[in-house]
Parts: sequence; structure tokens; C-alpha cells
Amino acid sequence: MKLGLALGYWGSGPPPGVEEKVAAAEDLGFDSLWTAEAYGSDAFTPLAWYGARSSRLRLGTSVVQMSARTPTATAMAAMTLDHLSGGRVTLGIGASGPQVVEGWYGQPYPKPLARTREYVRILRDTIAREKVVSDGPHYPIPHPGGTGLGKPLRSTLHPYRTDLPILLAAEGPKNVALAAEIADGWQPLFYAPRHDAHYRESLETGFAARGGRPENFEVVCMVQIVVDDDTEAAADRIRPFLALYIGGMGAKGANFHYEVFARMGYEDECARIQELYLAGDKGAAAKAVPTSMVEQVALVGPEAKIAEELPVFRDSLVTTMVVDGPPDALRRIRDLVG
Repeated sequence: MKLGLALGYWGSGPPPGVEEKVAAAEDLGFDSLWTAEAYGSDAFTPLAWYGARSSRLRLGTSVVQMSARTPTATAMAAMTLDHLSGGRVTLGIGASGPQVVEGWYGQPYPKPLARTREYVRILRDTIAREKVVSDGPHYPIPHPGGTGLGKPLRSTLHPYRTDLPILLAAEGPKNVALAAEIADGWQPLFYAPRHDAHYRESLETGFAARGGRPENFEVVCMVQIVVDDDTEAAADRIRPFLALYIGGMGAKGANFHYEVFARMGYEDECARIQELYLAGDKGAAAKAVPTSMVEQVALVGPEAKIAEELPVFRDSLVTTMVVDGPPDALRRIRDLVG
């Protein structure tokens, strides 16, 4: 199992200490670093900036929002950065949710599976330097209206690699199956190795539709690791994050993160967390996250406890564990993971 560095997306401004973390990750033998975006900082700019401060780390997006760019624009950015980095880019994309897609990007959300399939096909054609033509309903190329002067084009940029890896962020069963069918890897957000039977089933469905599992199919997953002699104190550092996603990252009845934990058997707890969060009591929502829920998707507590629980992740579907922390914490994590 490889290690990646999670850089995520920014809060109100650039976070301090990132360059030190990137340098530490490279020195410690980490495999990759990963940026994200939602409705603030973008994923590609920090990835290029910090990627220039490393020479070996793979540069991954976890994830680029599909609705933020047309598929050809996403391919252009990925191909450009792949040249600048000497072939180190891994492109992770995701459909996001209706609140962000429609409320921020001003794009329609319905039919995310069909949109994703069409988007990935155009990405692949663009990166392969084919003439790009799409008669799909979501990203028609050339545009069927307007002046009528549009014609199929191919990239003037010759790709550094025509097989630039494309990963798909997915949580629902059908989307996970789609990742196995059309992508080079899967990016779960909240992955519980003790409750992954439905994920394995979905992946097998996708691989069957594809005609078999690709040899280098990746599963890249962020796993929060907090080392503390007090397990409850360690869990307290993660509870607000889980409360945000379960309670606030999606509307009532349309929250994919909520559904992930509900499938683990936490339906009542999720309902309570969401109720408190949507009522504006974020503190109470965080307190309503049980420690057992935290321990399904994260490693918290004393080093001995974490070392005892790590084999569950090592034996799981995860091929790259993406972690965060200051340089000294990254070293401890590296030593624990081995």
C-alpha cells in the first residue's frame, strides 16, 4: 500500500506549511500528493505550484469537479501539467452533488452517470489526440447551435502520455461500478474496510462490463490518522469533518455522504447529525458523531492501537492511502504504515 499526501482545498486562504509538508513527503518516500476543489480554490493551480517543488511525487487531483470545466478544458489542463511534470499527473474527476453543481457552477445535475460516461470518453479522445466529436446530450461537440461554423478539432498539443490515468470519485453503487468499467481507478471518500462487501460487488459488476479488471487499477483513498494517547480526543479532531459531510454537504434526502454511513448501519445517527447540522448547531452535530463511526473510516488513538488496526486497511481494496499532517506526523505515519 502506497502513501499519498492530502493537500485538499483551501479554506479562506492558502494554508501555512504546505511546502514543508511536500518536501517531507518526498523525503519520506511518499508516492503522491493530491489536491481538491469545491467552490473556492481550484485543484490544478496548487498542484502545479507544489508539483514544481518536488521531482518524484505523482501529482493527483482528488478531485477535479466535472462541472467546473468542459471535458476538453480539463484534458488541456491535465495534458499541459503532465508535460511540465515529466508525466507525473493522475487525473481524478468527480460529478460532485446538486448543491455545488447547480448552486455554484450553474450547471444541471441530473443524470450524473450518463454525464460522467460521456465526459470520460471525451477526455480519452482529447488526450489521445483524436478529432473530438460527441453527439451526446450533455457535451455535444461541435456545438449544434450558434453560428454553425464549429468543426471537429484535435489538440495542437501532443500528449506526453496518451494513457494518462483517469480516476473516478464515487460513493454510490452504480457510480462505483462505472469507475470499474471506464476509469483507471476509483477514489472513495469515506471507505470502511470492514463494510466494503457492497463496494467489492459494485467493482466486480463494472469489471465484468469492461471485460476484466485492468492490471493497474488503483483505489486511492484519504484516511485520516490522528495519533493521541486519548482515543476520544483523537476522534474529536475528526468529528466536525464527518458532521460537515453527513449533515451539511448535501440537502436532506440528497446527501451521498450521509448514505455511505447509513449503509454501515448508522442510519439513526446520521439522521440526528443532519438534523442538528441543518438547524445550525454544528457543535452538537459533531458531538453526535459516535467514536465507532469515526473508527470505521479513520485511525485514531495511541500508536499501538493504530498499529493493531492498520492490517484491516492493508488487506483492503486501498492501493494508496492518502494522509495529512505536519512533517513530524507524516514521519510517524510512514513508520506505522511501514
